[in-house]
Amino acid sequence: MLVEGDGAETIVMIHGWPDTYRLWDAQAAFFKDRYRCVRFTLPGFDIDKPRRAYSIAELVAIVKNVVERASSGRKVILMLHDWGCVFGYEFAMRHPELVSRIVGVDIGDAGSRAHLRALRARDKAMIFAYQVWLAIAWMIGGAPGRWMTRWMARAIRCPSDPRFIDSRMDYPYYNTWFKSQAHDMVRFEPSWPVLFIYGSRKPFMFHSPSWAKALPLRQGSETQAFDTGHWVMSQQPERFNQVVAAWLGSGRSG
Repeated sequence: MLVEGDGAETIVMIHGWPDTYRLWDAQAAFFKDRYRCVRFTLPGFDIDKPRRAYSIAELVAIVKNVVERASSGRKVILMLHDWGCVFGYEFAMRHPELVSRIVGVDIGDAGSRAHLRALRARDKAMIFAYQVWLAIAWMIGGAPGRWMTRWMARAIRCPSDPRFIDSRMDYPYYNTWFKSQAHDMVRFEPSWPVLFIYGSRKPFMFHSPSWAKALPLRQGSETQAFDTGHWVMSQQPERFNQVVAAWLGSGRSG
């Protein structure tokens, strides 16, 4: 767990695939003057640690442990991206008393009926193809699995350093397609202010249009589209930081 800054409020930053705590370098540098920034690498994503697949329940428990250690009993702000959104949303729904606000990046109501209805057949085929590719890379492991994972990261223009990318990071896709853990999850119905930021320059979205339009109707919540791909905070870090800072500092965010 990497802790920077000593502000009154704590921001817990959770990355997704195929990243590590390094994803949030620009955000930690910017926000540490006003907030306590807490980062960690998701279990199973560290190339120096043993290879293992973690369940949703285990991941929620780990996030809870980080939050409780980092905040001294106070509620935290969650800053989430990709699978970090999935795990962070699940944690928030199970432990709402530990969350004050959420910044969710590029993942909204992914997998919901509304989202699936909004996807074209081509979109669904692309999602199936890349996710099953990564699930198979997890099963293969070793050098071939690493090559498959890094190839996919290049193909989708992931900005992360390939030195830290390995097939061990692919277990969420394996769990999704071969372990069917979706039934263990709680539907994300936020009771806190949420700032949802997404990149509009993608072949398909990870949220439904109706969800993005409805979110700002909730007290203190907001939706912002950026002219980027999936890694918004890396592709437009200055604007991202300014938008988040303005929202956190406004009355709208609670």
